[in-house]
Amino acid sequence: MKKMMIQITSGKGPAECCRVVVCVQSLMMKQAKQQGIELQVLENKAGELNGTLLSATMMAIGGKLDAFVGEWTGTVQWIAQSPYRKYHKRKNWFVGVAAFDVKELMQWNPKDVKLETCRSSGPGGQNVNKVETAVRGTHIPSGLQVMAMDTRSQLENKKLCLARLEAKILVWQTEQLMEQQQSQWQEHNVLERGNPVKTIKADLR
Repeated sequence: MKKMMIQITSGKGPAECCRVVVCVQSLMMKQAKQQGIELQVLENKAGELNGTLLSATMMAIGGKLDAFVGEWTGTVQWIAQSPYRKYHKRKNWFVGVAAFDVKELMQWNPKDVKLETCRSSGPGGQNVNKVETAVRGTHIPSGLQVMAMDTRSQLENKKLCLARLEAKILVWQTEQLMEQQQSQWQEHNVLERGNPVKTIKADLR
């Protein structure tokens, strides 16, 4: 099974572009389901307005990812009236889509993680605080941390902690790659507007 990280970004575009990120993510998830591809949302960075996203990071898992990913990678043009500015003349909004093979990302190594146990502060009265069942994991190379205190089993919490940290590291690594390889997307006006891989004409509401 192949695994790929996909990120949709609004660059530094206005709210309409952030709305397009949401719509493109929804279309991709629908298409992935039809094609038998598992698409997990790892992180959505919320925009200023309700129902908008600055960026969306997902992991695609499946046997035939290349065609699916190839169809979306690049600049997506969305043609629609602004849902936020009634008399705004502009109708073309752009987002960038990038994809990376998980194998090319920095390898995840559980040995890079420092696990510490601590007392859970959840409900359950005094019994909870007597036993150190909560687990905090720190990824030493990046300094990223997660906490797991979902169960009363320290072992289960360790498993949860490592799984969450691995997902968080993948998002972090994807963002590092995005900054290196797609630096032009950080400036919205440099998006390749003239050469979109996909053009969609639909309402943004």
